Amino acid sequence: MILFLLSYLAGVLTIVSPCILPVLPFVFARADRPFIRNGLPLLVGMAVTFAGVATLAALGGGWAVRANEVGRWIALAVMAVLGVSLLFPAMGDRLMRPFVAAGSWLTDRAERQGGDQGDVRSSLLLGVATGLLWAPCAGPILGVILTGAALQGAGVGTTVLLLAYAAGAATSLGLALLVGGRVFKAMKGALGVGEWVRRGLGVLVLIGVVIIGLGADTGLLTRISAASTGRIEQALLGGIGRGMPTNQAPADLANLPVEGMMPPLMGATTWINTPPLTTEQLKGKVVVVDFWTYSCINCIRSIPYVRAWAEKYKDQGLVVIGVHTPEFAFEKSEANVRQNVQRLGITYPVAMDNEFAIWRAFKNQYWPAHYFIDAKGQIRHHHFGEGDYAGSERVIQQLLKEAGAANVASSVVTVQAQGAEAAADMAQVASPETYVGYGRAENFRSPGGLANDVIKDYVAAPLKLNDWSLSGRWRVTREHADLQTAGGRIAFRFKARDLHLVIGPSKPGVSVRFRVRIDGAAPGANAGSDINAQGLGRVDGERLYQLVRQTGAVRERTFEIEFLDPGIQVFAFTFG
Repeated sequence: MILFLLSYLAGVLTIVSPCILPVLPFVFARADRPFIRNGLPLLVGMAVTFAGVATLAALGGGWAVRANEVGRWIALAVMAVLGVSLLFPAMGDRLMRPFVAAGSWLTDRAERQGGDQGDVRSSLLLGVATGLLWAPCAGPILGVILTGAALQGAGVGTTVLLLAYAAGAATSLGLALLVGGRVFKAMKGALGVGEWVRRGLGVLVLIGVVIIGLGADTGLLTRISAASTGRIEQALLGGIGRGMPTNQAPADLANLPVEGMMPPLMGATTWINTPPLTTEQLKGKVVVVDFWTYSCINCIRSIPYVRAWAEKYKDQGLVVIGVHTPEFAFEKSEANVRQNVQRLGITYPVAMDNEFAIWRAFKNQYWPAHYFIDAKGQIRHHHFGEGDYAGSERVIQQLLKEAGAANVASSVVTVQAQGAEAAADMAQVASPETYVGYGRAENFRSPGGLANDVIKDYVAAPLKLNDWSLSGRWRVTREHADLQTAGGRIAFRFKARDLHLVIGPSKPGVSVRFRVRIDGAAPGANAGSDINAQGLGRVDGERLYQLVRQTGAVRERTFEIEFLDPGIQVFAFTFG
């Protein structure tokens, strides 16, 4: 329900976002007609079409994206004819004919049948066309929806959330349309003004067609919008979500509820540190299932506690199972996972869940997520994200006592974590996780924006807080940026104690040297665990690297990393 509300409010915010500008002329072109038969069907068609296309794009693969591109060009043709019709009604009639094959004849016929009052069918058709053109800013909340779709697979929930987002936009546009309709009606009383307003709307429609045809709606306007509304959406996520429990352990541990039975551990591609385990084998044991992935900073910071629980209670009947569910493609590599399991000192069983089979069986949505299962195979508690480690351990203690274990400790573990495993200073974090691949990139500031899947020479740009830029020769894919020549750089303006970067070599076994600067100087005492005081480091595999840990006061800083060799892939920034 919270995410549904957030989605709706994020949609409402698009009215103040530059990325909605190309759509506004198409909406206001019908401001002089009755809202119920014209404006409302247009907005409904726009919302439903957007939700449908976005769902297909998230779940259906590249074919859906290509199909939408065709639909956008057809919609542009329809809208261009609409704009010309508003400017020159007689010429518009003649221009209608060449677009019959592309679908414009539907609009023409509906308009003729509807008369001056308009027709629901024509408005609905224009709404469908507008929905194909609408490319709203992929802000934090829309990013959450689409990421969830990619992880969970096809489902009604994704479409419902996208409809909520589109309905929010339609609500704010509808209110604006109602106000605009009254203004238009009042202006028609003046001699000749109504005709000039109609022509002005025609010009705006044609300008909108040009903007969308040149790709500015998904390029420049999206980047402007990220700056203008992204922080508002982040505030919504924090404000409405603030105080919402990640399911802290209850005070009354003796009456832990039964949340369901532990689902089967079927679908793992391989098991590490153990032969395959089944729920039948685990009966009589207390089980902690930890969903994690090795490049996730939140997971890395929780692992010291999970390791400590596994070691402390292994002789009293506790079995810890790490379910490694990948976020990036390189995390599906068995060799990579085995290497990082060893590097992180994990000795308990790990199931590689590359196809998200176990993830879906648990209906999980988070990294990390901990599920606590009693000796009868019943889920008795769960915790999402970092924190409440003492409460989680007391749940383990309670379940062990219920299982008949003797001499269960009442104290909790004390962890002295180092490097990236150390707890974050969340009170100082003002920078969000930021992806480099164009699929989820935000706040990118290099001139010209990201060029999808093609090699491009980028140049640096002035940065404000949470902005970033590339310089050098890069190819940016949906998931990462791939450096083509030595000397490429990435800069990021951030505020946090720690800065981490998920990076890896383009080819297995290749080592890539790099240098880090903070505000143009060597990091010195602010160096992270994966570089030295001069800022020098080496990429030896695909993983998360800690590059900055500030020792003094936390303030806004400019981070820059220069890769001294080609052949590097950069995935995401995280902070702590």
